[in-house]
Amino acid sequence: MADQKLTFTLDCGDGKGGDVVIKLRDDLAPNHVARITELAKDGFYDGVTFHRVIAGFMAQGGDPTGTGMSGSDKPNLKQEFSDAPHTRGVCSMARTQDPDSANSQFFICLDDARFLDRQYTVWGEVESGMDHVDALPKGEPPANPGKITKASVG
Repeated sequence: MADQKLTFTLDCGDGKGGDVVIKLRDDLAPNHVARITELAKDGFYDGVTFHRVIAGFMAQGGDPTGTGMSGSDKPNLKQEFSDAPHTRGVCSMARTQDPDSANSQFFICLDDARFLDRQYTVWGEVESGMDHVDALPKGEPPANPGKITKASVG
C-alpha cells in the first residue's frame, strides 16, 4: 500500500470546495489506514459532514449521523500511537477516552496540536487542498457544515 493517497472531494458548505489529497501513512498505522481505505472504497465517507470544526485546532468528520456520536458498523481499532507529531495537515483518528475506540471518525489538524502527540493515531497527512479544509465552516456543529461529497483511494 506504499504511496497510496486518499482523496476527499469537499463541499465547504457553500457549494465551493475541491479535492483534498492525503498521503496514507501505513508505515505508522497499518490497521487504521486499512480501515480508512476500506470505508472510502465502500462509499462510507461519501456525504459525511465535518460535524466539529474548531478554528486554530482541527476539523473532525467521519460520523455517518453528523452528531459525533457514531461510527461505522466495523469493530473498534486498537491504538497505533507513534512519535509522529500532530502538526498542521496531519490526519489522526478521533476516539473516546478509551485509546482502543477509534472506528471511522478522524480529524485534520488546522494548526500545530502537539499536546495530542502519542495519544491519538496518526494515519495520514494532507499533501494538497489544505485551503479547502481551512474553508470548512466552523462550529460544534457548524450551522451549515461542510461535507465530503466523494472519497476515493488511488
